[in-house]
Amino acid sequence: MAKGILGRKVGMTQIFDENGKLVPVTLVDVADNVVLQQKTVETDGYVATQVGFETKREKLSNKPEMGHVAKADTAPKRFVKEIRFREELGNNELAALAVGAPVSIELFKDGEAIDVTGTSKGKGFAGSIKRHNQSRGPMAHGSRYHRRPGSMGAVKGNMKGKNLPGQMGHVQVTIQNLEIVKVDVENQLLLISGSVPGPNKGLVIVKSAVKVN
Repeated sequence: MAKGILGRKVGMTQIFDENGKLVPVTLVDVADNVVLQQKTVETDGYVATQVGFETKREKLSNKPEMGHVAKADTAPKRFVKEIRFREELGNNELAALAVGAPVSIELFKDGEAIDVTGTSKGKGFAGSIKRHNQSRGPMAHGSRYHRRPGSMGAVKGNMKGKNLPGQMGHVQVTIQNLEIVKVDVENQLLLISGSVPGPNKGLVIVKSAVKVN
């Protein structure tokens, strides 16, 4: 079953597994996920489930937003994303994804392989050495070439695809084939092995792994 859920990255910690091995994990808070709309082939041309995450104040919402969430009988949500649950769902699972129903953390199981998508930390303007991991030139006084980006070719600035200085980070990143170490139903937390993209409190999307090892 392909599935997904929205959440906020809480931070990192470490736990011991059943073999006594220390495992670094990232905590993702997935509370308050609600199905807002079901996209269908007849009305939208494709099949998808629109999920809202994290309630916000009504004064921060406009009338179209309020009307949209009213159909799901829920409060306005800060983040809204579409997740393409597969059509091979059983009747019980389809009922759980009815408009207005919460997206349960229990869709996921311990040991399951997932892909996590988030927005990486922004590093601001960076040179080609930091941004593209290039090597510097000789540091002797006469070299006149220390941290430059390299030859610009015969016509300056006309080399498409050349690694140059510029904005680094703050882009969408997906890390594949991470493992859910533990599903904490009581606290609505997913404990995911290793690190996931983005800063603490950043929005992440957790989906079933596309390329399972």
